[in-house]
Amino acid sequence: MAAKIIDGHAVAERIRQDVRRQVAELAQQGVRLKLAALMVGEPPAGIVYARSQARQCEELGIAYELIQLPGDCGVGGLTERIEQLNGDPAVTGIMMHLPLPQSMDTPSMQYRIDPYKDVEGVNAGNIGMVFYAEPIIAPCTALAVMELVRDIKMEIRGAEAVVVGQGAIVGLPISVFLVQQLATVTCCHIATRDLAVHTRRADLLIVAAGKPGLVTADLIKPGAVVIDVGINRIKVVDSAGQNTVKTVGDVDFKSALKVAGAITPVPGGVGPVTVATLLRNTVEAARKQMERTCTGA
Repeated sequence: MAAKIIDGHAVAERIRQDVRRQVAELAQQGVRLKLAALMVGEPPAGIVYARSQARQCEELGIAYELIQLPGDCGVGGLTERIEQLNGDPAVTGIMMHLPLPQSMDTPSMQYRIDPYKDVEGVNAGNIGMVFYAEPIIAPCTALAVMELVRDIKMEIRGAEAVVVGQGAIVGLPISVFLVQQLATVTCCHIATRDLAVHTRRADLLIVAAGKPGLVTADLIKPGAVVIDVGINRIKVVDSAGQNTVKTVGDVDFKSALKVAGAITPVPGGVGPVTVATLLRNTVEAARKQMERTCTGA
């Protein structure tokens, strides 16, 4: 029997409906949300994403400003703009479109964003506080994964969970979230000697390695829940013999579908939930800033 395909678009829509409600409640209190998105240069994928983001923000009542800086603005130029946004009380959320120019160190620039306005949850302070279960804003992709697991009503407590890929803003926070919910977690990474030994015993398998087709059916325990975080663009030849580009995950979806109990597709799985979670984080950021103002912290 084929696996259940987990519909990320449906989960994302439920999150957006909740965001719309919260934005309206805050507006009644006189609080207006504004998300500022930084972009250096003109990366084509970033521009497309920014347009989609602007449209979704408008639909939910969140003001959106795309700030495009020239590709040669340098670290100083980007830093200055981040600091301006950090100090602007009208801006309640800040995010940064990637990639940045090679001359810039991405983590160091992300770390300059005020953790109370860091809607992506990538500031070092926010990532660090994940370990204490008290982040101001948690990493949105990791939150999206947990949202999808909850959506299928999987019992996490006591489950054997394997997370393939231990990146600082995705795999590692996911591993910590699962431990905090009392799953037994195995962390796999580039130095793991025999990946299959670990993945074949996973009740919950989360793959965030950035390697297309890494996990095939023979690496999956029958009936397991598989969450594919990977987003890879690969060149393929279509039915007409033309070269084209296709988006695929880290899991070989076609073969995995025959073994897993439930699985997220790529696209249409983690991606839309991550975008919706970023918008929910935008609301959370505004609330946390209100609390900080009230307490004088």
